[in-house]
Amino acid sequence: MATPVRLPAAVDPNRPSVARIYDALLGGHHNFAADRAVATRAVEFLPEIPGIIAAERAFLLRAVRYAAERGIRQFLELGSGLPAGESVHEAARRGRTGARVAYVDWDPTAILHAREILREDPDVVAVPGDIQRPETFLADPELRSVLDFSEPVCILLVGVLPFLPDSPELTVAMRRFHDISAPGSLLVLSHVTASARARQFDRLVDLLSRTGTPLAPRDDDQVNALFEGWNPIEPGIVPAARWHPDPGTPAGADPASWLTVAGVAVRRQGPLGL
Repeated sequence: MATPVRLPAAVDPNRPSVARIYDALLGGHHNFAADRAVATRAVEFLPEIPGIIAAERAFLLRAVRYAAERGIRQFLELGSGLPAGESVHEAARRGRTGARVAYVDWDPTAILHAREILREDPDVVAVPGDIQRPETFLADPELRSVLDFSEPVCILLVGVLPFLPDSPELTVAMRRFHDISAPGSLLVLSHVTASARARQFDRLVDLLSRTGTPLAPRDDDQVNALFEGWNPIEPGIVPAARWHPDPGTPAGADPASWLTVAGVAVRRQGPLGL
């Protein structure tokens, strides 16, 4: 790894972590041998997976820049993971000087590294929290020091929800994120699908399940349901690489082969309730 840091007691380098597996697949340095072993095996099952994840990350950054150009100046990234390339606060500030960002993740390694990087920036914070339990972080004083929910906020859930199966807790959490957001807020969401590569995908699901990181693919109707209370912006929910691609970007392969769909949606009026 890069510069060694003291790991918190909750970090077990011998237990693979979703955040660190993603980091390994993206060519990062914040991972351990156990994470790299899973990443290597995942590539054996699905050789395109690093490209799929990179396309999903590129979608995230395009969506952030889009939100900033719409005038949004505060961002909440849920399941932020480990830094790999350009970060949300960097992308946001390309279009909105002074943008404020809160990163939330349950993985102590992700929070540790984020805080090391961000400690000189008063407008960006990283706090621990469980997406399915919003009360664990929405009232956090650090988070509230940079986010004002009376103003529009861009909520980012990219590459996260496939690791959270359907449950009453998740339903309540998604409604809470809607209701706490001011009119004009945006929801940025991506999700893996398995229709094009069912056999390969099943092997990948089995691999991750055996490492303690279960993967829960959803079909189109289930993904659409995650946008309850939000109106998708054109072109709607599409393969991640085809959501407002950068000029000159080649069309690439059959969209169904990319496995990931994504969209950006604006908050509807009125609360959904719990």
